[in-house]
Amino acid sequence: MQAYVMESIGETGLIEKERPEAGPNDAIVRPTLGLVCTSDVHTVHGAIGDREDITLGHEAVGVVEEVGDEVEVFEPGDRVAVGAITPDWGSLAAQDGHPSQSTQALGGWKFANVKDGVFAEYFHVNDADANMAAVPESVSDEAAAYVTDMMSTGFRAAERADIPLGGTVAVFAQGPVGLMATQGAALQGAGRIIAVETVPERQELAEFYGADEVVDYTEVDTVDTIMELTDGEGVDAAIEALGSTTTFEHCIEVTKPGGVISNVGYHGEGEYVNIPREAWGVGMAEKDIVTSLCPGGRLRLERLLRLLEQDKVDPTRMTTHEFGFDEIDDGFHLMESKEEGIIKPVIEFE
Repeated sequence: MQAYVMESIGETGLIEKERPEAGPNDAIVRPTLGLVCTSDVHTVHGAIGDREDITLGHEAVGVVEEVGDEVEVFEPGDRVAVGAITPDWGSLAAQDGHPSQSTQALGGWKFANVKDGVFAEYFHVNDADANMAAVPESVSDEAAAYVTDMMSTGFRAAERADIPLGGTVAVFAQGPVGLMATQGAALQGAGRIIAVETVPERQELAEFYGADEVVDYTEVDTVDTIMELTDGEGVDAAIEALGSTTTFEHCIEVTKPGGVISNVGYHGEGEYVNIPREAWGVGMAEKDIVTSLCPGGRLRLERLLRLLEQDKVDPTRMTTHEFGFDEIDDGFHLMESKEEGIIKPVIEFE
């Protein structure tokens, strides 16, 4: 089969690979549609170390080709969404309530990290009954692909932020995860959502997904403006959805004492992330810093798919480009350069 791989740091390409095999609890899925993620770019640039010919990608919808003898929920021919995070559900971390961290920190993140990802003609899913979900007939492949990571991660950022009903939240960066964090905050009943973004198309989408104000950091001082908008009080919660030390610091600076800083940004560069000492109340302002990795599991996917089925969310507004599988390198490098107003590129396998 063909697979799109990270050949080494900074190098990508399509190569021939052996088709994966299913163990007793596993499935083999033939992808029909996938999404390229900025975290794929971070990976190729060496954020998690060197990899040799590892298949990239972790967001895909497809058709079940094969299942192991112990798989009970799915059968060949089923149309499924597969979570970007595929935990080992029997691990101690899963039993302790942290399945995404199974076996080690970030251990539920397997695709394009410790095993081949989804950008191939077939891909392998561990613990298939627990890590896939059937896609409702009324939900398109394109919409369903967004539940695998962008919706799940963005919504998780809002969930972890513990935004009070009617409370205030600032969402830093309106890429796909930030946009879904904005949507998630709106769904949770935030009274005021402040989005931080400079790209006009993303500003417009932020408002579509629920932002009440948009702060352009290239035109004003972000912290001063958010403090002015909140009459000097600061926000109840701030969401870091970029993976930047600067935005992380700003999150702490604009969050009121007793508030929450929810980080889902992928900090792919540097040795440290700094905490501004005074804004943190020299360590005693009761500002909670929480972090999240995209939740895994069939239940999570089914709930997100229900939102699509009931027309509660339209993630397809984030799709800006479409590529065939033979053009995937173009899609990857466009996501890398962030040119042509790209937000999220779709890869069509069929």
